[in-house]
Amino acid sequence: MSSLSLKMQTVKAQRVATTEDSLAVDLSDGRTVSVPLMWYPRLLHGSSRERNNWRLIAGGEGIHWPDLDEDVSVDGIILGHPSGESQASLKQWLESRETDTRRHRAAKSKLRGQSPRAVRHATRGV
Repeated sequence: MSSLSLKMQTVKAQRVATTEDSLAVDLSDGRTVSVPLMWYPRLLHGSSRERNNWRLIAGGEGIHWPDLDEDVSVDGIILGHPSGESQASLKQWLESRETDTRRHRAAKSKLRGQSPRAVRHATRGV
């Protein structure tokens, strides 16, 4: 009697690309997996600049977007699992982003006429 031996290998992300409506991840086994951006509302609501600011975490087992406070696992993408974030949590995050944006714009408007360096320094962390 023969037995079947399966060797499970962890697949890791190597590169990430986003468009206005999709997230594509190049995997270590040669595949590219693409999923709708609407599966991850924080990515969907982020700007192109924010979506392009990502880093691999856990040796490529996940992807982190610091500007959007979003983490996505490669396994979740492969298995077709969209974000599990609740609507209440997403709403709170969106409201927080709106407040931060208003605060940042107000700080910048107070600094009109000053050097770009002074503006960057004064608005850092706002």
